[in-house]
Amino acid sequence: MLKNENIICISSIDWDFIWQGHQEIMSTFARNGNRVLFIENTGVRVPGVRDIGRIKNRIRNWFRGTKGIRKEGDNLYIYSPLVLPFPYSRIARWVNKYLILSVLDKWMKAVDFSDPIIWTFLPTPLSLDVIDGVMKKFLVYYCIDNFSASSVSARKIKRSEEALLKKTDVVFVTSKALEERCSKYNTKVYRFPFGVCLKEFEEVRRKGVSAPRELESIKRPIVGYIGGMHKWVDKDLIRKTAEKHPEYSFVFVGPIQTDVGILEKVKNIYFLGQKKHTDVPLFVNSFDVGIIPYLITDYTRNVYPTKLNEYLSLGKPVISTVLPEVELFNKDYRDTIYVARDVDEFDYYLSIGLKDRNLESEKRRIKAASENSWEKRIGKMNSLIIGEIARKKLDIEANWKETLIGFYRLTRKRVLKFAIYCLLAYILLFKTPFLWFLAKPLRIDNTPQRADVIVVFGGGVGETGSPGKSTIERARYASELYKEGYADKIIFSSGYTYTYNDAENMRLFAISAGVPKKDIILEQKANSAYENVKFSKEIVDRNGWDLIILVTSPYNMRRASLVLNRWAKGIRIIYLPVENSQFYDKSEGIKLEQIRAIVHEYLGIIYYWFKGYI
Repeated sequence: MLKNENIICISSIDWDFIWQGHQEIMSTFARNGNRVLFIENTGVRVPGVRDIGRIKNRIRNWFRGTKGIRKEGDNLYIYSPLVLPFPYSRIARWVNKYLILSVLDKWMKAVDFSDPIIWTFLPTPLSLDVIDGVMKKFLVYYCIDNFSASSVSARKIKRSEEALLKKTDVVFVTSKALEERCSKYNTKVYRFPFGVCLKEFEEVRRKGVSAPRELESIKRPIVGYIGGMHKWVDKDLIRKTAEKHPEYSFVFVGPIQTDVGILEKVKNIYFLGQKKHTDVPLFVNSFDVGIIPYLITDYTRNVYPTKLNEYLSLGKPVISTVLPEVELFNKDYRDTIYVARDVDEFDYYLSIGLKDRNLESEKRRIKAASENSWEKRIGKMNSLIIGEIARKKLDIEANWKETLIGFYRLTRKRVLKFAIYCLLAYILLFKTPFLWFLAKPLRIDNTPQRADVIVVFGGGVGETGSPGKSTIERARYASELYKEGYADKIIFSSGYTYTYNDAENMRLFAISAGVPKKDIILEQKANSAYENVKFSKEIVDRNGWDLIILVTSPYNMRRASLVLNRWAKGIRIIYLPVENSQFYDKSEGIKLEQIRAIVHEYLGIIYYWFKGYI
């Protein structure tokens, strides 16, 4: 048995959900002296309305812990991460990876939790990110479901699951179908269907405890079902059978995860809700038969129903639909289960099962369950893991030289790939017209005409990276327009100061170019295009002007126009960017400052959209 190991479990369910193999296995590891961090389900699909309760519970659990981590018992920690609920979005994946790994890294350092075994039930892209982001000793994937068949959105999981299968050290599966599928990508695949915690059920059988209070008023015989009432349950089969037999009571113990409206109308059907896992044996002991009424779909063909051994451990007859795993079970254990292929067969076997009081049959069921106990399952899994860890260690020691050379080869490949990308980017930006193709949508250029005022936005350092360079160009062009009679006033707008104020510098240049001081108005508060518009508009409104000429750099025009369209409605604008700007001269080839300026404008538009300026 594993001892003194650190284990991270990436679970496909939450800790306080129906007690299943996830909790059983990790609790067993913790009891045997291993430290376990159980990471609750981070999702295989986008949540819907029916998940609101689970989301609320996750938020509540996050606050119960420290950054989402709480201690549940000796050696056992539960992590309830808060993540963006979009499991296949690249942006959400990047954010979620950062959120989880930053917490994990700090927690592992705080409790000296190093070199862990990672045991994952979840093959999502985010699970891969967590696995790759942690220095680990060994990787186990326990494949318990065909996730890609569970919902439309979960089909996207196929690629990440294949990647996980190729890199994992050992794969456990719960069904023959899953074994066949996983063996295509990994040679170390072993079948371990979910077991039963035999000790809890044996104790109930031995003591002969009374029925739970909820069952006291329900007439017998009781046809019982343990587990989630989900979309894979054949509700039509249950309804027809219950309506045909009003003398039977159909009792469902577990959370309702789908619409059961058509069943709630039937008087002899009872939904008792989720119970503590320690109480489950008490309910099963009170059943006369146990049922597994699943639909046969691509998903359920891969399912091994855990409740099967729970029913059998208390000697109960079991009636199931024709699930492949149940049929395999029957081959191994001499037709222990009644398997129905349609509603009529289900009804027939139900009547047979209710009469089956044969002591030998009961012993045979109990014996079958005893051979499928969690104790035996986990013991065999432990032996495999311990053996594979030892073998992996020997392989590392024997092949260290080849591994080191492989690392250097990989590094060379990455450096070469990076160099190629850099070369391609250089050619694209500096040797093709691609930059000017990107720049074209940023430019707006109207025909000059007479206006009330010329408004000039200062350059600051946003365009060229150096103060004052493009500012002089703008002041010069505005002065030329003034002297050609296109307006009687100029507004210079800029609050940027580098030794001297930007607007003041433009005024000094305009005066030296022959513009009278009295026709120049300064706006010296603006530190962005948004503020240029805001404060210049106040001056324009105060003077009753309604037609302006805007002068700024060629590729700042688009952002300026977007702001003006939102915040300067009612004012007509003539867009006249600086002509023949030296900073956008194509004759001398593309300069780095030109690339920086155009990228700056696109980033500026995105930022303004985010801020609500445009």
